[in-house]
Amino acid sequence: MGIWILNAQVVASGNELETRHILVEGNTIESIIDAASGQPDTAGHTVVDAAGKLLAPGLIDMHVHLRDPGFEHKETIATGTRSAARGGFTTIACMPNTRPVIDTVETVQYVLDKAKTEGVVRVLPYGCITKNELGRELTDFDALKAAGVIGYTDDGVGVQSAQMMKDAMAKAASIGLPVIAHCEDNTLVEGAWVSEGAFSKKHGLKGIPNESEAIHVGRDILLAEATGVHYHVCHVSTEQSVRLIRHAKQFGINVTAEVCPHHLLLSDEDIPGMDANWKMNPPLRTPRDVQACIEGLLDGTIDIVVTDHAPHSEEEKARGVDLAPFGIVGFETAFPLLYTKFVATGQWTLQFLVDKMTKLPAQVFGLKQGTLEVGKTADLTIIDLEQEKEVNPAEFASKGRNTPFTGWKLKGWPAWTMVDGKVVWSE
Repeated sequence: MGIWILNAQVVASGNELETRHILVEGNTIESIIDAASGQPDTAGHTVVDAAGKLLAPGLIDMHVHLRDPGFEHKETIATGTRSAARGGFTTIACMPNTRPVIDTVETVQYVLDKAKTEGVVRVLPYGCITKNELGRELTDFDALKAAGVIGYTDDGVGVQSAQMMKDAMAKAASIGLPVIAHCEDNTLVEGAWVSEGAFSKKHGLKGIPNESEAIHVGRDILLAEATGVHYHVCHVSTEQSVRLIRHAKQFGINVTAEVCPHHLLLSDEDIPGMDANWKMNPPLRTPRDVQACIEGLLDGTIDIVVTDHAPHSEEEKARGVDLAPFGIVGFETAFPLLYTKFVATGQWTLQFLVDKMTKLPAQVFGLKQGTLEVGKTADLTIIDLEQEKEVNPAEFASKGRNTPFTGWKLKGWPAWTMVDGKVVWSE
């Protein structure tokens, strides 16, 4: 028995919406018909009425933390994937800074098996660049690829040795997988939790300078040029990084980049005080950096939007800003935040936002998902663009409640999510 999704609004171009009926048979989009041609025969099928709501390809998030194995008090694959589904995401790529880290075939298999038995969305694991993410010895790239990783990263820490990073890029290039880099020079960040800017100056705090990120971006661009690897920059946050990536693309270097909603919406001037829910890595930068990230996304320098969903327990975040871990959750607020701030205000088109969270991530990482087409996998999300409600962390499916957006009134909330032809969440 198939599923008819009736009266759905789909993006035609820009902000133009057209009404369509979509038939899903098994795990495939079987038919898309213009609603003007009348109602299809739905006898024997399940019917979902999406009248007045947007139907989009399932959202894709290429930078998430599921915390499993090792930190299940923060999140599990079960809770994390349910949270993703509530946010409209159908494919997510999980970072390897778990315990143990994802640097062996056995740990890759653990994640894939658990995602299959307990997860509700598609989970794609990254493998570590170096063993235990210590930056001293490369992992077995061939074995990790055979086990199912989609790229290599030591996210959470920057690879400090240029030679180690060059060796990693050369190896990754030889087997056709990307290197995904957390860019951070450790010598410039020790003892700081906030960016070097208005907040740090006001409170007399040591700040994390923009150069801590940009130095690694510049270094790695040169190494990517030398090795020919697909080099992807994690969570871009500074004007200097945007400038370097733009320059690299102009010279044809195979570099792509991502940005998080919080680095498009918030600056260090917004931080209300010593609240660890505003502690993240990279930290919130200056308004100039925020504008540079927005411009970089608009002109294609930055390719995609990710959440960097990073759940922590309330106890950990209550330790105070010096001791609390870096990170905020992102799955369940990402689309509403960006829709409300940029699309509803006329700054972006709806198509631009949807593409940055669906089609373009799929293109950057060579995935089959991300489009709404006949014959493609039925990964779909229905979004209520008119529903307005406040961000309430107590309602999150994630174990994490750590967000700076509590109480924000937003529109554009996902209402229904389908993965591989199965409805995995419905409001």
